Amino acid sequence: MEITLPPAPKVGMVSLGCPKNLVDSERILTKLRSDGYAMSPDYAGADVVLVNTCGFLDSAKEESLEAIGEAIAENGRVIVTGCMGQEAETIRARFPQVLAVTGAHQYEQVVGAVHEAAPMPASPYLNLVPDRDLKLTPRHYSYLKISEGCNHRCSFCIIPALRGDLVSRRPDAILREAEKLVAAGTRELLVISQDTSAYGLDLKHAEWPWKGAPVRAHMTDLARELGKLGAWVRLHYVYPYPHVDRVIPLMAEGLVLPYLDIPFQHAAPNVLRAMKRPANEARVLERLRSWRAICPDIAIRSTFVVGFPGETEADFQYLLDWLDEAQLDRVGAFRFEPVAGAAANSLPDPVPESVKEERYQRLMAKTAAISAAKLAARVGRVLDVIIDEVGEPDEDGARGATGRSQADAPEIDGAVYLRDVGDVAPGDIIPVTIEDADEHDLYGVPAAR
Repeated sequence: MEITLPPAPKVGMVSLGCPKNLVDSERILTKLRSDGYAMSPDYAGADVVLVNTCGFLDSAKEESLEAIGEAIAENGRVIVTGCMGQEAETIRARFPQVLAVTGAHQYEQVVGAVHEAAPMPASPYLNLVPDRDLKLTPRHYSYLKISEGCNHRCSFCIIPALRGDLVSRRPDAILREAEKLVAAGTRELLVISQDTSAYGLDLKHAEWPWKGAPVRAHMTDLARELGKLGAWVRLHYVYPYPHVDRVIPLMAEGLVLPYLDIPFQHAAPNVLRAMKRPANEARVLERLRSWRAICPDIAIRSTFVVGFPGETEADFQYLLDWLDEAQLDRVGAFRFEPVAGAAANSLPDPVPESVKEERYQRLMAKTAAISAAKLAARVGRVLDVIIDEVGEPDEDGARGATGRSQADAPEIDGAVYLRDVGDVAPGDIIPVTIEDADEHDLYGVPAAR
């Protein structure tokens, strides 16, 4: 007799915020999928909707509240998780109909809330275990979270209050996950955490066995082992601790991509002290020169905050002058926003919004000019490019594609736009001759092989 299976409940997901939140969303959905739940691509088909919120800035909180409101309006059965879950009273006051509210990386609680809101029908056939973790990113790149939390107490940040102090994963567990991802088709591993350089500090950099040899819970050792897996390895959220110098030779050897994402936040000593961040900008410039001497192709990306309380015009000009010397490859900027619970909110001399905006525009113009000059210097070179998307053939049968060089992380950096790509697929890494450049992107054609 043919068995008719009851339909599996469907779960929708709205994931907001940083890549670390995206990893949390993937883990939640992987667990639900292994429990037999199906995924819904829209509100209408979902039995329950998860909203994974961001609470880093007030504007991010408002975006999260808007997303919760939209999910309630479109579906009505909503579970809230993520960083803003710490403010359950605020969420319930505005949306009393939410089914449950859980905090960041509380996987068991949010999965339990789904089981309660949309119970699985009793059937052994629906207890499925997927062959590999469910991913929200394209198959060819994956975020690899190595730790949670942060030991820093920057005055503008509430991440430690939301996610706690540093808790590192064991290196063998990270490497096992990375190995599985590469075996499943990942060509690029994006290493993320709140503070990648501090990885293993809480574990006292202890050793664990891996492939017959010990590996320390340390950024350098982990980067070296990841580099042996055959995928691109990209390091994000790296604080410039002294031991970061030991990662640069790994880049020169080709084990790790020549790319560092370092959140400098500012350069003026007065502002850095107010932010409670290390104020040693001159030494940083020396180290940048040293890194480039070892690995000339290294790309440095960073983010900066403009309009921090007490930032004077002299402080801001200091930052612009520092950027002229630093010649960073990729720069993002934020206008300072007071975040509920951040110590910076009580600092004197707030910067007017109009001044913040004017400084933001000046900083972006400065960094765009630096970027344009650095990208123009790549015209004529042959660079390895990973393909992200392939277009449809035109009337002549020619196809274009979008990819990224080793200097470009997905979603936050520039792209390489290709013509006449021929037979390529997302995840392919091909040599490309760079023909043109603008302020942020490169343009090229596959190099003759």
